[in-house]
Amino acid sequence: MKKGKILVVDDNIGIRNALTLLLTPHFTEVVAIASPKSLITTMDNFKPDVVLLDMNFYTDANTGNEGLYWTKELKKMYSEVQIVLFTAYADITLAVEGMKRGAFDFIVKPWDNEKLIATLCAAYDATPRAAKKPQAEVVDDMYWGDSRQMTDIHRTLEKIAPTEATVLITGENGTGKDLLARAIHTSSYRKDKPLVCVDAGAITETLFESELFGHVKGAFTDAHADHAGKFEQADGGTLFLDEIGNIPLHLQAKLLRVLQNRMVSRVGSEKQTPIDIRLICATNKDLEQMVNDGRFREDLYYRINTMHIHLPALRERAGDVLPLAERFLKRYAEKYRRGVERISDDAAQKLTRHPWSGNIRELQNVIEKAVILSEGKILMGKDLMMNETTKHIATASQTLEETEEVAIRAVVARCNGNLSLVAKELGISRPTLYNKLKKYGI
Repeated sequence: MKKGKILVVDDNIGIRNALTLLLTPHFTEVVAIASPKSLITTMDNFKPDVVLLDMNFYTDANTGNEGLYWTKELKKMYSEVQIVLFTAYADITLAVEGMKRGAFDFIVKPWDNEKLIATLCAAYDATPRAAKKPQAEVVDDMYWGDSRQMTDIHRTLEKIAPTEATVLITGENGTGKDLLARAIHTSSYRKDKPLVCVDAGAITETLFESELFGHVKGAFTDAHADHAGKFEQADGGTLFLDEIGNIPLHLQAKLLRVLQNRMVSRVGSEKQTPIDIRLICATNKDLEQMVNDGRFREDLYYRINTMHIHLPALRERAGDVLPLAERFLKRYAEKYRRGVERISDDAAQKLTRHPWSGNIRELQNVIEKAVILSEGKILMGKDLMMNETTKHIATASQTLEETEEVAIRAVVARCNGNLSLVAKELGISRPTLYNKLKKYGI
């Protein structure tokens, strides 16, 4: 039985013709266009179920940015349409990023006919028209493991969660501070009230008061309506201030005043509104040292530090690496509809030997990519895209090129493959970065 309608978007006329001939016996209608210039018009008129989308549309273009951009736009405008990315071997990392942005799967050129047809059929089966809904992603809860450090933290949580004590969570990036904050909230008497999370370090100074305390209509140029700040939104529940160590010193005084008085005034208003919140803060910085250096207010530090929990780095709880990897394996196998069921011995060895400078977040990212790239029921060592050189230190015996390769690999890993951020951090142009990536096989 023929399945739904397929739209092919590829700039190569030979590929378009070949795919039209190949797919027509399997799908009710097949339309092929040369570029995204007519994509939206075609989407509106043809109303496809599945889009097979090339990632580059110009001669010598190899960034894949067009494919990523149109994946995002299509999922935003036509959420029920499934997208399969069409990519060359060099674009696989970008195709993985495309799946994170909503693509169903990817096909590598040159393609295998049976695999391509099977993938497009699976994509159609995942559409509402096929009476199936995409599976919702399950949000991971806190994994405690068996390490002594995490067992002690769990016992501490059980004692403090039912109280109203303010909690300060410290630890390196990627250790799960946000998950611990959520665990505290869900174990408290406020669990049926909102948990409002704020990345305090990401709020610009000009918007700090408006975001946290709210504003009234006309308070400033773009204040077109009254706005309740995060403190008011969290009333009755828990306010989680992440990256609190990044708040500038002069704004810390305003935050302290609200915490002391438990009253908030919206920008542009003198009205005092009482707030009832439980406060949890987190940071990867050494706040005591910042207090000594005059970069963090001592009175604010003691206000937020009633109870202190420090989350250990993943390298300090090595026994939890494989159990965590197995949890992520199950999660992403379901999300990306992969048949991978377990981790091979060689993959397990690679995982346990890795230093995990990015902690649990890095492990999660590695397993997600590996599941996407896997082709069987067993996740193999070759599927793990881990940066083995990130912890290496340049020595006198290293050549300049070796040192450069180590530096580039470290930045690529830190930026999760976002080449725009990589080029910016390295201070080089994108074309120069592409040449270096090709040179070092990254």
